[in-house]
Amino acid sequence: MNTNIILAGVGGQGILSIAAVIGYTAIKRELYIKQAEVHGMSQRGGAVQSTLRISDKELYSDLIPKGKADLIISVEPMEGLRYLPWLKEDGWLITNSKPFINIPDYPDLDSLIEAIRLVPNHILINAAALASKIKSARSSNMVVLGAAIPFLPFDWDDYVFGIKQLFGKKGESVVNINLEALKTGEEYSLKQKK
Repeated sequence: MNTNIILAGVGGQGILSIAAVIGYTAIKRELYIKQAEVHGMSQRGGAVQSTLRISDKELYSDLIPKGKADLIISVEPMEGLRYLPWLKEDGWLITNSKPFINIPDYPDLDSLIEAIRLVPNHILINAAALASKIKSARSSNMVVLGAAIPFLPFDWDDYVFGIKQLFGKKGESVVNINLEALKTGEEYSLKQKK
């Protein structure tokens, strides 16, 4: 078993929280994991990218070669497209459709959405709208992670463990809303995948 994941977005969108939940699920399964991040954490709105490599065999590098990522999980559409050269031919792009416009020459959104739709295996999700429906706008990153669940090698109990590890100190209501966000994203993805 070997899974290579690229997480993409901008500062403040919760990329590192997604990485932590996936990391905890891998630890629960006693798998090997390597993670690396490229970010300017002190700057909201700056590009954030994290790589995760998960395997049942020892890993020696956190780098993912071009064309070898199984998944790109992106909370921002332009940032998801940025990493397409790393995606396997049969890999999946899971991305939020709502942009975070942080530069003056941000590309035309319709053009971005069209480019995403050209990716053979993609899930395009309005995570902000779905998070608002469950009355938790701040959990849109977990909605995006939920949309990736059908493509990851873990069980629901593993995600429950990961969410509890990350958010448990914030109380049961925070844990529950993040689990609801995951389930909302997963259900959306399963409908799109059919």
